[in-house]
Amino acid sequence: MSGHGFHVHGPHDHEVEHVAQHGGDSFTSRLAVLTALLSTVGAIFGYMGGHSQNAALLYKNEAAIQKTSASNQWNYYQAKSNKQNLAELSVTLTTGEAQQKFAQAIERYKKEKEEIKVEADKLEAEAKAADKKSEAEMHVHERWALATTLLQIAIALAAITLLTRKRWLLIGVYGSTALGLAAGVMGYLHL
Repeated sequence: MSGHGFHVHGPHDHEVEHVAQHGGDSFTSRLAVLTALLSTVGAIFGYMGGHSQNAALLYKNEAAIQKTSASNQWNYYQAKSNKQNLAELSVTLTTGEAQQKFAQAIERYKKEKEEIKVEADKLEAEAKAADKKSEAEMHVHERWALATTLLQIAIALAAITLLTRKRWLLIGVYGSTALGLAAGVMGYLHL
């Protein structure tokens, strides 16, 4: 607007004044609010998806560490078995005090091997448990990722609906929203 009594309107000024006076298009307003809500819920789903993926990776890393520790224990077990075998051979090749010494070593190696085996079995069980937790978290992550994707599709369809003013596209918006929310609930419930 100029100060000399002339009014110069831009192409959007009339529309802005009309919305201010008459409250605007309820279709557009409702779809804008829906889009904002979908964006918010989608952001939450995206965060939860990242969290579950990180948890899955943490469990997978823990499983790898436990597998390595179990492998180390089994290597130690094998070394003790080799020593036991040498002691058994020495018992047959020696006599007297030396033979007694090797016989005692055999018993010691048997006992040590049993302790090592128990520890290795425990570590393998822990590795399997961590692998199972990782798989469960990845399953949940896939639910969150699906939910986020479906909400993003709903947002895109809402934008297309606003631009084209074709109300039949709302079927896609609502359908994608419903499926996205269902997938999010499944992720939340670990299903």
